[in-house]
Amino acid sequence: PPHRDRKPAKMRRALRRAALPVLLLAGGAGGPPAQAVLPLMPHEDGLPTLAPMLREVTPAVVNIAVSARVPAARNPLFDDPFFKRFFDLPPDQPLPERRRQSAGSGVIIDAERGYIVTNRHVVRDFTEIEITLKDRRRFEARLVGSDPGTDIALLEIEAGNLTALRIGDSDALEVGDFVIAIGNPFGLGQTVTTGIVSALGRSGLNIEGYEDFIQTDASINPGNSGGALVNLRGELVGINTAIIGPSGGNVGIGFAVPINMANAVVGQLLEFGEMRRGRLGIAIQDLTPDLAEAMGLPVSTGAVVARVERGSPAEESGMQAGDVVVAMQGEAVRSSTELRNRVGMTPLGESVALTILRDGERRTLEVRVGRISGRSAGSITAPQLAGATIRELRSTDPWFGKVEGVMVESVAPDGAAHRNGLRDGDLILAVNRRRVRSVEELGEATENQPLLALNILRGDVRLFIIMR
Repeated sequence: PPHRDRKPAKMRRALRRAALPVLLLAGGAGGPPAQAVLPLMPHEDGLPTLAPMLREVTPAVVNIAVSARVPAARNPLFDDPFFKRFFDLPPDQPLPERRRQSAGSGVIIDAERGYIVTNRHVVRDFTEIEITLKDRRRFEARLVGSDPGTDIALLEIEAGNLTALRIGDSDALEVGDFVIAIGNPFGLGQTVTTGIVSALGRSGLNIEGYEDFIQTDASINPGNSGGALVNLRGELVGINTAIIGPSGGNVGIGFAVPINMANAVVGQLLEFGEMRRGRLGIAIQDLTPDLAEAMGLPVSTGAVVARVERGSPAEESGMQAGDVVVAMQGEAVRSSTELRNRVGMTPLGESVALTILRDGERRTLEVRVGRISGRSAGSITAPQLAGATIRELRSTDPWFGKVEGVMVESVAPDGAAHRNGLRDGDLILAVNRRRVRSVEELGEATENQPLLALNILRGDVRLFIIMR
């Protein structure tokens, strides 16, 4: 075009240099026919653009519409005996259900089998899941399995002519790498935003049980959950999961589950229909610089073994309280959260090599990953605790290592636990004067008990709650 010739030669040279890195990235873009071929090229006017790559990638990102039935909200006055008697209300009746619609995103990872990865919270409590492709075809999806610990779910659709994203290596990411978020924010339809990797290994957010987030400033908003975080090669490096936003919108702090973690979960969901996590049988905490100085250690990062369970795989390997785990399988361990995540992603029965520091000496222990024993919070059958989500204490909790008990993570406002006075963040210390140190012990202490006297810690105050 005539206007191009009027640009100064210096500007034309700058544009060619700006386009060069994009051209270099295109060199390794290859893959199976069912997956995206990703030529990154400058636009016809010489300006660098992501459009050619996105044309190949975006068909692999889908919109998810979920229908669910949830109980209608119940006014607490209806549970007050005096109120019911005064207004001559009928006996308790089941609450009517209401239909809830929600939207999210998903990523096709296997075009032949129709497998789609998304977030568990996107499809939780579903009655129907509908997938809409970029070409506007719609399919009903089947839930293959989900994992609440990582908030990952796997769906399946029966469809032909699908495009799958190539799986990248999230361990190869570095802070400053460019990334692209693709999803369905606010149900608007497919949207692309760009940014960089702001941080890696984010944890302690209490969003999920196993946290190792990629933080990005690419705009992620409600509806982006389950969508793709891709690098400039168009490879899937993360599953967009959450944001920190006081107003509910994006403020430049978004989080994605690393694809390496999501891939490990998907493998087990395909094999077992669930995530079967292993355990070593140890309680751990972060090695801080102050603790390292007090222990006379030459390192300042790692995981300190606070307790070794009797009869656990860790005890059988010779591990002792006070050991500091500094590496697993030859790769450095920087925190207790990192060790917990890596053990949790290891298949049951597999042996791992842990490098520890004991009395200033490095040793290597072979530990066989065992099954997590005991009951989950969902298996606590006490009706008085209905509506409460209860978990073990984590190293990121303020009371970890100081008080023994179990944490009340959340309490549904319409559940029996809330009516009985239990609140989010309560720490249950004992039931009917019986100490509880784990969810399993809580389940045993509450089983077949018509009356529960809970000793709880709320903030800095100890309380007794009677639950009927």
